[in-house]
Amino acid sequence: ATLPEVAYRYALPFELYERYHIRRYGFHGTSHRYVARRAATLMAMDKYRLNAITCHLGNGCSMAAVRHGRSVGTSMGFTPLEGLVMGTRTGDFDPAILFYLADKGYDLTALNSLCNKKSGLLGISGASNDMRTLEQLAREGNVRAGLAVEIFCYRVRKYIGAYMTLLNPPHAIV
Repeated sequence: ATLPEVAYRYALPFELYERYHIRRYGFHGTSHRYVARRAATLMAMDKYRLNAITCHLGNGCSMAAVRHGRSVGTSMGFTPLEGLVMGTRTGDFDPAILFYLADKGYDLTALNSLCNKKSGLLGISGASNDMRTLEQLAREGNVRAGLAVEIFCYRVRKYIGAYMTLLNPPHAIV
């Protein structure tokens, strides 16, 4: 709960924030706090001096930029959909795709399921949401599994690069 306003506000009409509290919240905060504090301990550094990029990589994935022990950036947003590619969640994508699909006949329930349960590593690969399985399939020549792994890694690198500019430079990536 330390994100500065410049990091949590969306470029939406101000009234939506005031009325509905639409803003970036981020998720996995306990995990990010723990690994940042553990990194500070291992580096013999005061936790409020630490600048770090923390990574929570599992079926749900998020990253955070931690400056002086406080979060100044998070990859997840109003919901866990925003950010990194995940096991079954989209991560960042152009929201106008939803309008396009609605015009093609998808209803809200189908769109919600598509974004949360049928996308991400599973949607790209068509095989699995488990990175271990995808790496094995890629080694065996499954092109879509390999692509899913590559897209995941690309997005992780993209966020690391963005967060490095916020921390100038980080003491650690954990």
